[in-house]
Amino acid sequence: MFTWDAGQYVAFVNERTQPAVDLLSRIPPVRADKIADIGCGPGNSTNVLASRFPQARVLGIDSSAEMIQAAKETYPRLEFRQYDAQQNLAVLGTDFDIVFSNACIQWVPDHPVLFRNMMNMLRPGGVLAVQTPMNYDEPIHKIITAAAADSEWREKIPLKRIFYNLEPGEYADLLSDLTDTFSLWQTTYYHRMKSHVAILEWYRGTGLRPYTSVLPEDDKKRFEAQIYDEIVRAYPVSKNGEVIFKFPRFFMLAEKR
Repeated sequence: MFTWDAGQYVAFVNERTQPAVDLLSRIPPVRADKIADIGCGPGNSTNVLASRFPQARVLGIDSSAEMIQAAKETYPRLEFRQYDAQQNLAVLGTDFDIVFSNACIQWVPDHPVLFRNMMNMLRPGGVLAVQTPMNYDEPIHKIITAAAADSEWREKIPLKRIFYNLEPGEYADLLSDLTDTFSLWQTTYYHRMKSHVAILEWYRGTGLRPYTSVLPEDDKKRFEAQIYDEIVRAYPVSKNGEVIFKFPRFFMLAEKR
């Protein structure tokens, strides 16, 4: 199992946090006294929740010890706990007003079970709010997948990244089994990156980790160089020297019956 690099993740903390801000803005006005942040990472989304609901107890959970340590150091007044979302979430409580998850569920298998478990954490009338990347058709993902399948790398990288997300229509069916009140939408972010190197840096903190974490340093550098060359070919440079990095994300809101 690979480990996360919290420092690498927060290199683009503003861009990574914006979807959490946007998701939070769509939650109906409610009084929330107890909130769970599933897959809190280094705590940036948990801090957004705590700022919006200062009276609430906000609990951030993540399976990564590195992320939880970084969250505790950055936001010492907030509550964090290492816990795997694949486990029984009900042990964390079943009376939450909001269960929030920003860019986490794509790493967790069996979404029908996961969503049922997250809904079970809520009190009646509580709100489930979820955002997950839906960028698998974008060049960066195709580049990484193709590189890992090359003859040079496929034996050195036996662990293949599995994408657990469902199709949007499948989420509609899933949520309709759990509640009558839900909404779905997608937003595409166009991030202004200073260079092609910045796109590589972004993915060093997320999508490249399952691949590079199993490689020795020399192989890691050559693998990343191959990825970088393809990034340069796939992403044109704008007139101002920046590179536009397109990133679609999928959002869900649901109210517990």
